[in-house]
Amino acid sequence: MSRLAGKVASVVGAAGDGNMGQVIAERFAKEGATVVVSGRHETALKHCAERIGGDWVLCDFTSKPSIDTMLDTVVERHGRIDIAVNATGWGLLTPFLDNTEEELDRMVDLQFKGPFFWLQKLAALMSASGGGSIIQISSATAKIMLDNHAAYMGTKAGVDHVVRTVANEFGEQGIRANSISPGLTASPMTAAAMDSPSLVETFRKCYPLSRIGTSEDIAAAAVFLASDECFMTGENLQVNGGLCLRRNPRGQELAEAAIAAGEAAP
Repeated sequence: MSRLAGKVASVVGAAGDGNMGQVIAERFAKEGATVVVSGRHETALKHCAERIGGDWVLCDFTSKPSIDTMLDTVVERHGRIDIAVNATGWGLLTPFLDNTEEELDRMVDLQFKGPFFWLQKLAALMSASGGGSIIQISSATAKIMLDNHAAYMGTKAGVDHVVRTVANEFGEQGIRANSISPGLTASPMTAAAMDSPSLVETFRKCYPLSRIGTSEDIAAAAVFLASDECFMTGENLQVNGGLCLRRNPRGQELAEAAIAAGEAAP
């Protein structure tokens, strides 16, 4: 496999063993790319880089100076960035009325400000080097409703629009910017959810393809977006087994009850 041969890829959010960022990095390396993994945990990054034959750079994604330094370091070491992926995230699950200012600040720093400044820096670097592919890992919840996820959903939806802005304003510089929206995906971040058979079964029933997604599903989509065969920009790929085709389960139950009672047309 060599769909990404000769390309330099930066993958942020790859410091967790077996997380989505690492799986994407591994797949990119198998496709021939030189991969630089980034995150906050040095030991995990070193192990990942050694395993895939790549490089690593520390980065605190809540800090603009750290983001700028990380991207500049990749360019200094490898000459350019052809592909950039942001797979960072924090799964806050809190009722709307209970969200605190501290929680919201942390969520906005990681899932809006960080991606915003990352996109900003990449737009400048890639414009100067002839373009590239930017891939933001978003979420199906940016499109559908899920209880107790207001801050998470809001920040993901906001960054999706910033991605579209970059695609619109920098396409003539050869930059493609797209996002990928997983649903519930088996990964370290969702380990607690995946340990609950009843919860997994509830989610599975909402997927037309009848299974929970995997990090490998997301990596496969990322390879396509990163490759030269991709003629897409400003798009959001719903890589979630059709989850967004289904209405909120609660709303669907109410609609089915109304139909059964003759209160609505089928």
